[in-house]
Amino acid sequence: MLEPNIIKDQEVEYLINDVYEMYGYDFSGYSRASLKRRMNRICLLDRFTSFAELRYTIMNDPDYITRFVEEVTVNVTEMFRDPSFFKALRDNILPQLGTYPLIRIWVAGCSTGEEAYSIAILLKEAGLYHKSLIYGTDLNPSVLETARAGVFPLQQMKQYSENYMLSGGIKDFSTYYTANYDSVKFDKSLQEKLILSTHNLVSDSSFNSFQLIICRNVLIYFDRDLQERVFSLFDNSLENLGFLALGAKETLRFSTIEKNYHQVEDQKIWKKIDHH
Repeated sequence: MLEPNIIKDQEVEYLINDVYEMYGYDFSGYSRASLKRRMNRICLLDRFTSFAELRYTIMNDPDYITRFVEEVTVNVTEMFRDPSFFKALRDNILPQLGTYPLIRIWVAGCSTGEEAYSIAILLKEAGLYHKSLIYGTDLNPSVLETARAGVFPLQQMKQYSENYMLSGGIKDFSTYYTANYDSVKFDKSLQEKLILSTHNLVSDSSFNSFQLIICRNVLIYFDRDLQERVFSLFDNSLENLGFLALGAKETLRFSTIEKNYHQVEDQKIWKKIDHH
């Protein structure tokens, strides 16, 4: 499908300002190419034929901003995505975290929650779930509603089950959910240690200290300065000897906090060096 070219570069800037001034969502640090692509996609989906129409709707319909934020923030996720990453967590990272009396994990930009549920399953299978807390945060309140419900399309289970097995899963994946027509509901016990809340990586501050922070495939949409801000937020939120996990195309290399970390897995996991 050909991408429409309704929104021009300069108009992207206008919209960033409008959205920030009216609603407080700050997209100024997002990659312009990605924003422009997504704004054009919204025009196509919602049948706006001009920038003026899109802008008018955003400015005059407070309900529409929710949809706009949903479309502009990227919500692509699946359970046990990149199984080798979860295998590394399972085999090498969780045994180290197991020595703590309480394990706090932050899944930043958790979207609809698949990753948080995957972590809950890993912790259960490692016998660590009872002493863990998983914080799942996202900018977008409506994806968190999906995460809270724990209900996902049945058709995705084949893929998720495959990912789970490749990550070193030890059970039949279907023991974790109940199927009902064309959807599944994940086991309530997977939510017992899960705390979901809105948090804006761009503007909100640190809210706890963690032994593991997972933020995969969120930073690729941010420009350099914004990435730096988020890295320093993570650095402030991570205990000494804690772990930071990023997505396949993301890295701490060339960042200002790089000197505090060393890469422990080729799976994009860094360990914070103890400076005491």
